[in-house]
Amino acid sequence: MICCHYPSARAGGDGAFTIDASRVTFGRGCIAELGDRARSLGMRRVALFTDPRVATLSIFERARRSLVSAGLELELYDGVRVEPTSVSFEEAARFALGATVDGFVSVGGGSVLDTAKAASLLSSYPAPLRAYANLPVGDARPVPGPLRPHLACPTTSGTGSEVTGIAVYDDLELGAKTAVASARLRPTEALIDPDATATLPAPVVAASGFDVLSHALESYTARAYCDRPAPERPTLRPMSQGRNPFSDLGCREALTLCGDYLLRAVADPADAEAREAMMWAATLAGVAFGSSGVHVPHAMAYAVAGLAHETSYRPAGYPEGEPLVPHGVSVVLSAPAVFRLTAETDPERHLEGARRLGAETRGASASDAGPILASRLAELMQAAGVPNGLRGVGYDDAHVPRLVLGTVPQARLLSNAPLTIGPPELERLFHTSMRCW
Repeated sequence: MICCHYPSARAGGDGAFTIDASRVTFGRGCIAELGDRARSLGMRRVALFTDPRVATLSIFERARRSLVSAGLELELYDGVRVEPTSVSFEEAARFALGATVDGFVSVGGGSVLDTAKAASLLSSYPAPLRAYANLPVGDARPVPGPLRPHLACPTTSGTGSEVTGIAVYDDLELGAKTAVASARLRPTEALIDPDATATLPAPVVAASGFDVLSHALESYTARAYCDRPAPERPTLRPMSQGRNPFSDLGCREALTLCGDYLLRAVADPADAEAREAMMWAATLAGVAFGSSGVHVPHAMAYAVAGLAHETSYRPAGYPEGEPLVPHGVSVVLSAPAVFRLTAETDPERHLEGARRLGAETRGASASDAGPILASRLAELMQAAGVPNGLRGVGYDDAHVPRLVLGTVPQARLLSNAPLTIGPPELERLFHTSMRCW
């Protein structure tokens, strides 16, 4: 595809890419449309998913009121766990099995949306969770058929879960995160109301914002779709098919928005323009990585978050309790080291990413791409109050072997990287990521 600056597929490579996304409604106050949209999807009795904190917020009450006003019966599940686990997914599935509902509505962050996806799957086609989980952790069994309609209403500007077919969880036996990935898990519709972010504390805005940034930068630098082996059948083309002309569009704009608005959104909760811009960036990056996929920083993050119980790190702005490394933080802590390494595969893309994030790149050479991008990421992290590397969240060099073990199973993500990443490379990246500045 020369017009889009992509080469022709190599021998045995995939010559096409697929664009697939949820229907999206975006705008302030659009949560009021929820009841009408649910009824239009044929819902009459709805499983309403949220978590204990979001259940106390005005945005949730507006959602609930819209559903009730439309004449819908509600079955409330407000026990979603922040950073869900295999156990919490199965608990939610048991609720859904007994609720006799014809649709799902999720109001909350990525944990809420992912839990609703898993509950819909496991209650529709009961099986052990690992039957559907990604290889090599699970069997990657295809979702047997369509799921009930799901309306997703995000309250954080980060995960993009409202437009992806991915449900991430912590496998307690593995000690690392993994996921179920299927186009059938993608919500039917997303209602994205920027008013939902008005009450978010700064640390949550920072963590979710760096998740957006990482989605866009990883997708933009991923292995090209035409370098991926052609599938045996077209319908077996993976969702994480590699960067492509469509995903590039969303990634570029999301990176520009992050460069312009991320620090503003963190600094001032009254800056409605910045928080709305970050919500739009999250949507764009979510649609983009839904077709391209992310790579090494997310793979490493699954291990970082999965071993958090061995640290004493408890982030401000999140529910008190057991140790927790928020997803966006766990992702960005390795990003400077990773992009310093991958820059050699496409210096211009890495320089463009740095430029869109606000770095000065005039006169830069190809060999400067990695250092410039890594430096700009560290500057943004430091300004937003993100911990300084893995040591900042309680890890040290002694944890590296187990962090590597928790990353190696993330084959779906590692195979999407623009170069080969195995245990030796991961070991070096984890050691380098102990400090970011």
